[in-house]
Amino acid sequence: MSDGSSGILERLFALTANGTTVRTEILAGITTFLTMAYIIFVNPSILAQAGMDFGAVFVATCIAAAAGSLIMGLYANYPVALAPGMGLNAYFAFTVVPQFGGDWRLALGCVFLSGIAFLALSLSPLREWLVNAIPRSLKYGIGAGIGYFLALIGLQNAGIVTAHPVTLVTLGNLGAHGALLAMAGFVALVALYFRRVPGAIMLTIIGVTAAAVLLGLQPLQGVVDMPPSLAPTLFEMNIRGAFEIGFVTIIFVFLLVDLLDTTGTLVSVGQRAGMVDEDGKLPRLRKAMVADSTATAIGAALGTSTTTSYIESTAGIETGGRTGLMAVTVGVLFLASLFLAPLAGTVPAYATAPALVFVACLMARSLADISWDDITEAVPAMVTALAIPLTYSISSGIGLGIIAYAGIKLASGRWRDLNWAIALIAAAFAVKLALQ
Repeated sequence: MSDGSSGILERLFALTANGTTVRTEILAGITTFLTMAYIIFVNPSILAQAGMDFGAVFVATCIAAAAGSLIMGLYANYPVALAPGMGLNAYFAFTVVPQFGGDWRLALGCVFLSGIAFLALSLSPLREWLVNAIPRSLKYGIGAGIGYFLALIGLQNAGIVTAHPVTLVTLGNLGAHGALLAMAGFVALVALYFRRVPGAIMLTIIGVTAAAVLLGLQPLQGVVDMPPSLAPTLFEMNIRGAFEIGFVTIIFVFLLVDLLDTTGTLVSVGQRAGMVDEDGKLPRLRKAMVADSTATAIGAALGTSTTTSYIESTAGIETGGRTGLMAVTVGVLFLASLFLAPLAGTVPAYATAPALVFVACLMARSLADISWDDITEAVPAMVTALAIPLTYSISSGIGLGIIAYAGIKLASGRWRDLNWAIALIAAAFAVKLALQ
């Protein structure tokens, strides 16, 4: 790299001040990309089940991830990559769109408005207030519950769990080719992750797909080609319809989950990167929040569910990434992935099932952080975690958890633990659930 290019990068990212080099940042970016590239296969697969065009969502996923990562790197100078979020895409496809009678354009409108609301919060003191208003135990329960939701979807896609008229769910046909390949893929994925193989999730998806093609179970549509058209989803969000008062709860859930997820990711990545100052605060946090919220709005305009910061960025941190150049590298690689559309179209649903179940296992770790000695904290958290998959709705699960939290605190004489914000949110959810 020429001295001129190095000088520009030094001015943009303050590499020397952060104790890093161009080579280290690029390597960290490649590492991060490999750990999160599975989203280019999984996200179109999930949103296609909501009636959206697979090819257009594939392009939207790549561009939204690229745009979010580039903004985060160039504007906030954070070593954090972004892409459409797991869990939120499932909420979009399996809860919101069916609730809207299959109108995914209206669901995209809600995502767009949640991004604008997030942007407004990021520019105001209300951001910290809202994050602090949600009890820590419920945050852990929400994370685990979304994980369980993803696991249920993954097991369904693999045919391992199926519907039953009496017991609601039952064991599927484990002898089916898809179920066998999914189970083998899951075992392989855990082993690869344990051995710290970069890109373990993506390698598993490609491996199961390759096995399906070789066994004649799935036709190979190709590997590299020009990107599909984005036209079927570009600017298709119905913003006017999303302004209706009945959709406030849905927009709030998109906002809340994205806000909690982003805050947790930024704090975790910042701590691992040594960015936290002596007062425990992160530098340029407002810029990072603005980058994340802007990416959500851009993603909705392109045609994908909420775009958010990825905890997989810690893989790049462990490799030495310390600046936004790492995120910019990830953004460039997502743009390059636009030419992998045929490969993405070849991936069967059961090939992504191991990834969904594995991500669910990682998300369930948050249950360990719950204060189990305080039953008034632990029970509402578990109500949230269980209600999300069992109601097949993230919003209903969160609502029931918050209502349980407020009710248990009041009945236990612990009303001082409640703040007026959580009480108001509980009342709003109670009214919504009673009327639906």
